Amino acid sequence: MLIQPRGPLAGEVRAFGAKNAVLKQMAACLLASGTHTLTNVPDIVDVAIMADLLESLGCAVVRGDHRLSITVPEARDLATQAPGELFQAMRASIVVLGPLLARCGEAEMALPGGDDFGQRPINFHTDGLSSMGAHFHNDARWIRAKSDGRLRASHITLEYPSHTATDNLLMAAVLAEGRTVIENAAREPEVEDLGRQLCAMGAIIEGLGTSRLIVTGVEQLHAAEHDVIPDRVVSATYLASAVITGGDVRVSDARPDHMVMLLRKLSDMGASVDLAGEGIRVLGPSRVRAVDVATLPYPGVATDYKPLITTVLSVAEGVSIVTENLFVGRFRYVDELTRLGAHVTTEGHHAMIRGVGQLVGTEVHGSDIRAAAALVLAGLVAEGETIVTGMNHVRRGYDHLPERLASLGASVTWRD
Repeated sequence: MLIQPRGPLAGEVRAFGAKNAVLKQMAACLLASGTHTLTNVPDIVDVAIMADLLESLGCAVVRGDHRLSITVPEARDLATQAPGELFQAMRASIVVLGPLLARCGEAEMALPGGDDFGQRPINFHTDGLSSMGAHFHNDARWIRAKSDGRLRASHITLEYPSHTATDNLLMAAVLAEGRTVIENAAREPEVEDLGRQLCAMGAIIEGLGTSRLIVTGVEQLHAAEHDVIPDRVVSATYLASAVITGGDVRVSDARPDHMVMLLRKLSDMGASVDLAGEGIRVLGPSRVRAVDVATLPYPGVATDYKPLITTVLSVAEGVSIVTENLFVGRFRYVDELTRLGAHVTTEGHHAMIRGVGQLVGTEVHGSDIRAAAALVLAGLVAEGETIVTGMNHVRRGYDHLPERLASLGASVTWRD
């Protein structure tokens, strides 16, 4: 992508559905036969990959305008394994494990792939499912699991409030026999949204939005319709574009209640946050102020926000410290920012950012979804031309990012 600075961005844009919700909700459809409908679905590559995965398992998926229709066969007609490349294409593919075990009693899948920004072990998934009666026979590439009949309830305490592990265990528990308790569960809005979908399908879940989930298993679920919550990280990207350019941007479907800590940090940077009317409106300052930021599990500042925040702070007045408490490998984009003239040094979990008055365009590479988006933000204020490669990552998580930025006045064009 070729980006040239065009001054402050202004206008209104939509984020559409959350990637980290819809992929799990697509997998949840495996729990019940019939035709499920998901609305507010983002037009992203990862949704297409998950659709291919579901179709390889025997489902029929019809994609419309930000809408999915997923027809799921009876359990006896579901396949319990799929081509390895579909699992290796994205990390979220592991969430079919819980539904397949709960519905079919077995599953075989390649170890999931996805963005590479640090070790993300699957033992939280397998340990929890093992306590529910699953037996695993894994090797270096494959996960093979079976259960002797119906999964049974368990009292599970997660060592860490893993978002994806909570999703997987929650989906397995809704069909397990008895009352399952998940302690130290992830509290992200996307987990709560998955729970609401499951309840619409007939599940019995208490404690959604808290760190203690209580699930009373039922024998059968039914198909349902569900509207996916807006993507808070995509929303943050557009709001950050206003902050870094000194612009005025409203994300019409953004949820302020899902972004409290981030909005507080944007205010600390000197931005004006307006919650009157639909969504969130942000007016950027003439010069960003330095702030210190640390990532934490929800409701703290999400690790997915950090590349965006670091980029905005690279042109702030003063020195900022950003601390990564979740994935140490998530500072890999810093070298690319420094190629643009940013002054960022890292040591362990910390990055020290000494703001500069001007970034300078050059060619840089985005190594994951959020890193690539952050480099696009940098290009909005970098003198001259910025070329960002690795934009295939952005297509995985953003619904037409360049076109939506262009609608706000940005100069962003695809380059062959």
